[in-house]
Amino acid sequence: MASSGTTAFDMDFTEIAEEAWERAGREMRSGYDLRTARRSMNLMTIEWQNRGINMWTIDSGTVTLVSGTSRYDLPTDTIDLLEQVIRTDSGSTSKQSDLTISRISVSTYAAIPNKLTQGRPIQVWIERLTERPHINVWPVPDKSGYIFAYYRLRRVEDAGAGVETADMNFRFLPCLVAGLAYNIAMKVPELIDRVQMLKMVYDEQFALAAGEDREKTSAIFVPRISSM
Repeated sequence: MASSGTTAFDMDFTEIAEEAWERAGREMRSGYDLRTARRSMNLMTIEWQNRGINMWTIDSGTVTLVSGTSRYDLPTDTIDLLEQVIRTDSGSTSKQSDLTISRISVSTYAAIPNKLTQGRPIQVWIERLTERPHINVWPVPDKSGYIFAYYRLRRVEDAGAGVETADMNFRFLPCLVAGLAYNIAMKVPELIDRVQMLKMVYDEQFALAAGEDREKTSAIFVPRISSM
């Protein structure tokens, strides 16, 4: 028997909402049902980001540093930075180097006696502000051309129009539908008796998806042998 030969299954937001309403115990009947599902989905994906790293939301970026300037903007959808380096001689196959820049707290940055000292930046304080995050590097760049290169965690995009697909890895679709069904049932009095069951399904699906959505690296286990 021939198989389909495709691996492109996806769901747009309307399909996700319909499946979630059906699992919750009734059909999606109105525009309001779609709007309340969209609102619940946006709140749920924000809650996922509070749980930790979602691998599909990691991307990279760079900021070109300017002589005499210490503070720079990051993209507005940045949650946090995961790793960062100072790149020198960018583009040179023989000289380009990624050098360590240590992340420091606001208290450590505040305690620096002379914040105008210039040199190659070796420390960075990240301001995680509401409207836009910023980086503050120290020492202040003594020349233009340093590159602040980083890997960041970005926000999951909002649930959009009904024909748009969700901004997430396909492994999280079962978890998304299960979680949305649970959140919908909590808001509808006649579905309240299904909440506990839906919560159990949601927790199981999230654990499966989160367990698979992790970085996999080789590991060597060395036995500890104590002398007698």
